[in-house]
Amino acid sequence: MSSETDRPDAADTTDNATKTVAEADATASSGDPADRYSVEGDGPKRSPALIATAVALPIALIVAVLIIAVGQRGHVTRDPLALGSVPQPAAAGPSCTALLPTLPDKLGDYTRADLAQPAPPATVAWQLPDGGDPIVLRCGLDRPAEFTKAAALQGINGVNWFEVRDPTSGNTSGTWFIVDRGTYIAVTMPDKAGPTPLQDISNAVTRVLPPQPIDPGPIPN
Repeated sequence: MSSETDRPDAADTTDNATKTVAEADATASSGDPADRYSVEGDGPKRSPALIATAVALPIALIVAVLIIAVGQRGHVTRDPLALGSVPQPAAAGPSCTALLPTLPDKLGDYTRADLAQPAPPATVAWQLPDGGDPIVLRCGLDRPAEFTKAAALQGINGVNWFEVRDPTSGNTSGTWFIVDRGTYIAVTMPDKAGPTPLQDISNAVTRVLPPQPIDPGPIPN
């Protein structure tokens, strides 16, 4: 059996219990009861909306920069086309003067191109947005030597065309001549341009230039 010295004094136990409750009461009365359960620090609190804005702004800026970069990379500045001169004795004639202002700004995917100065007279060109081989129209030329009575013509939207091509040269472009409008009009274009350019030019020609009898050269001996 334990001696009395081994047992804690009842008064000491009561004092400890009283002290513990007193300390708890003092803690509870010293501030807001909610502080007893708070695990946050004493630093400033952040609004959720402010945090969301802080996250969204850098992302929006990155997206804007990427869009601008892609747009600038997709936009190619074309240099003016330098074209050589060929004989165009009727370039200043009434047919070319009437036709040139009516030509379209676009031929399929090809858009009107600037010409390096000095540019040939009565000449217009179109080019793809990223450059490459152009479509070139020249008005008021001499009759091509290949246009003889044996030449094969192709009618496109009411206009008679004659093609000049050297199949042995490996060229990927050809030159087409309008031969029934009183003056000769040549269109040189890459094969990949398709039929749209000749169709659109034919439409412009029929609006302003009436058809004329063709005048092919003699068949060579």
